[in-house]
Amino acid sequence: MLKVVKNGLKIAPLCLALVFLSGCSSYMIMEPKGIPVKNFKPTPEELAQAEQVRQQQDREVEALAAVTGNSVFTESHGMPEYLVGPGDVLQITYWEGSKPLVYTTEVRSDGKISYSFLDNVPVSGRTLTEIYAILQEGLKQYIRNPRFEITVKEYKSKSALIFGQINKLPQGTSGPGKYALKGKTSVLDLLVMAGGPITGKGGGISGSGGAVVVMGGDDQSNADLRKVELLRKGKRYTLNLYDAMYKGDLTQNVLIDNGDIVNVPELPMFGERVYVLGEVATQGIYRLKDASDLLSSLSIAGGPTRLAIKSDIKIIRGYKDGKASPIILSASYDDITKQGDISQNVPLKNGDIVWVPRILIGDMNEFIVNTIPLLDYLLTPAKYREAYGSTDAMRLK
Repeated sequence: MLKVVKNGLKIAPLCLALVFLSGCSSYMIMEPKGIPVKNFKPTPEELAQAEQVRQQQDREVEALAAVTGNSVFTESHGMPEYLVGPGDVLQITYWEGSKPLVYTTEVRSDGKISYSFLDNVPVSGRTLTEIYAILQEGLKQYIRNPRFEITVKEYKSKSALIFGQINKLPQGTSGPGKYALKGKTSVLDLLVMAGGPITGKGGGISGSGGAVVVMGGDDQSNADLRKVELLRKGKRYTLNLYDAMYKGDLTQNVLIDNGDIVNVPELPMFGERVYVLGEVATQGIYRLKDASDLLSSLSIAGGPTRLAIKSDIKIIRGYKDGKASPIILSASYDDITKQGDISQNVPLKNGDIVWVPRILIGDMNEFIVNTIPLLDYLLTPAKYREAYGSTDAMRLK
């Protein structure tokens, strides 16, 4: 799309493309055609398959959030305890009366440690409670009533990676990177450890000449908490941390295991968006959340003009830079507003193009042939920059 720069957006290409698109309809004079929106519905088989996939994903994620132990921790008497592993540094404090004697030792690669009279004590995969019991039983052979404490001084055996839209705080360790796991840790715990998600960037609106463009943020974009990815042992899961944080759906708050990779993606540069073009008061690009259906998209664009053919509004869906034929849906604004046919008020999807023509569109092939080059110019300006931008003044930025 259009490149975001620190001073704002370069919207000249958009304005030019909107002018071209506004005049494009004069070439198309026939009876209205296209797929009526109320007939464009998924088949029962497609709906059933999609629902089955969704339910399976929900069950798998819920199971990951409900475990009582993994390679990082185990629950004993209802309390989570860390499982020691190779590389961890243990600190043993032995008490001689009121005098503490502190001893540190690193768990060797074979999972064992040596302490005092005891050699090659196996500790890997055990909790501190279990290690304490083993050491106490061994020391009793030499000391009548051994008094000591054991803690983990450095956690090195287990970690997780987190990438994406993570805050970098002024102090301390934060931002994307590798984080040691110190016990029972959920994905939200890991997110907080790393500095939290980036939020509150951008969201402004800029435009001129009747064109409106939804602006993105600066060099950092907002985190898309609804599509956080978890990669574990080659399998990928999608987590909705927005629901976990703001709706209390803790089934999405998966417990982290050693070696997990968490990616917090960014929202699209302009957010999820729709394009409203043609005979409307204000053509432009609008946030999907503000233009979630046909009526709201036309309303936010100021409504159809007096020259608009309200009975033949088109929705272009699935346009992929010429790689696949888009779906052209047809809806009647008059039927919705005057006859109450809300079945034509179709919900919009990210990337949909709402086109309000000036003259009835009949030949869909001709419509596509005439329109797609202009959509290419609007949606993929880089191709034109490379092909025709021989000077800085001519380049689309």
